[in-house]
Amino acid sequence: MATVEGSCSTLEPYALRVLGDSMEPEFADGCVIIVDPGYVPKDGAYVVVEYAGDVFFRQLVIEGDRRFLKPLNPKYGGFELVPPYTILGGIVQRVGRRRAQRKHYD
Repeated sequence: MATVEGSCSTLEPYALRVLGDSMEPEFADGCVIIVDPGYVPKDGAYVVVEYAGDVFFRQLVIEGDRRFLKPLNPKYGGFELVPPYTILGGIVQRVGRRRAQRKHYD
């Protein structure tokens, strides 16, 4: 894999801005999340997934061999992940304007 000089390593955490309200109330539209590409996802983790030509930020639900992506906002429906898909990383932190708004996830 080629990298551009000065770019982030593929295993280095990076920030994304949340678009939309599908993950409210925990993650409001416009908030910044920190994604760790080396994160090993587990049931209940918040993940970024590339699936069917789109990228989704959702909660991962694991039921046996099945994997589902679930939004936190009940206005939206979840769906089952059917291969191929790529988990791009897990959310390890939500960044807020004030220290009290910051939250770490494991």
